[in-house]
Amino acid sequence: MTTATATAGTAAVATAAPLYVTGAGVVSAAGYGLAPLGELLLKQGELERHPAGEDAEAYPPRPVRAVHGFDVKAHLGRKGTKYLDRLTSFGLVACKEVLEGAEVSGGRTGVVLATNTGSVSTHSSLLYDTLTLEKPYLVNPGQFPNTVMNSTSGQIAIRNGLRGLNATVAGGQTASLLAFRHARLALGLGRAERLLVGGVEELSAPAAWAWHRTGVLREDAALGEGAAVFTVQQDPAEGALAELLACEVRFTPDPRQYADGLANAVARALDRSGVRPEEVTAVSLGAVHHRGLERIEERGVRAALGGELPRAVRVADVLGETYSASGALQLAALLALWQAEPPASPVTALVTSVGRDGNAAALVVRSPR
Repeated sequence: MTTATATAGTAAVATAAPLYVTGAGVVSAAGYGLAPLGELLLKQGELERHPAGEDAEAYPPRPVRAVHGFDVKAHLGRKGTKYLDRLTSFGLVACKEVLEGAEVSGGRTGVVLATNTGSVSTHSSLLYDTLTLEKPYLVNPGQFPNTVMNSTSGQIAIRNGLRGLNATVAGGQTASLLAFRHARLALGLGRAERLLVGGVEELSAPAAWAWHRTGVLREDAALGEGAAVFTVQQDPAEGALAELLACEVRFTPDPRQYADGLANAVARALDRSGVRPEEVTAVSLGAVHHRGLERIEERGVRAALGGELPRAVRVADVLGETYSASGALQLAALLALWQAEPPASPVTALVTSVGRDGNAAALVVRSPR
């Protein structure tokens, strides 16, 4: 998994071998797949700003970037979809897209998915029914499996016959990047040959009110939803969409040192990747629209790269805040831009994330060769 290299005058550094991204499945307010996301990012277009779903009227007064017109039955058929919530449906549709046409060995293929709390909508509706219905047996038991946070990754495995490693990652704002780090460790330990890695998030009125009341986002910040899932493997593959180099995380307990924590994570990730700071051509930022964190993230990246901020990609500007899925959609944004405007030669970019809990993460990505 890793090879030791040494630099004259410095300690030996274990350089991370690349992982290869061979497929991408994306569900977002921009549409399905990388192409519409790339087009939206290049044009900085405007999307619909109103909520979707049965609870649309109950949202707080702030813009949202919902996946409008989403019907899971149109993608997966009617069988087994009656009790699927929006979160699980996004994950299943993204995985269907990423697996389409791929030859997959179910026994050696697994899932690593960032979902944090699971479906807030399902939790809320089940709790409401439990407290308001006259008899316990009137509560629909079909809702209960969706209240478990690993329900989505389990449904993905069952529906696609994937019997390898199955993991759900919760890590707040950094959850998706923690999922990529978990996947790297799992592949390195031989726990699977191939993993579906990504993040998923749904919009609902209860979750929207939670964001609105906490005040952690700027007043004009939109809320978003969606999923991005990638097929990741160690073996080189012709036509790979990208190479994932090192992914490093850092926890910093003192909020005054959050920027230093992120700078440390970025520096370590670059070091493990064998990439010099001046070789980074773009950074996909995660704390966009977060009061306070936005500047901390930029300051941490600048510190690690020697003061300059390369081209900044802010996918939250077009898709809104997507929490669990933010890191995965940040990666999707880079891949979408590389597909829309292929670089003349391979370029290297960063995906960064920082949370209010002190966690920070950085993933180094290289465009196709």
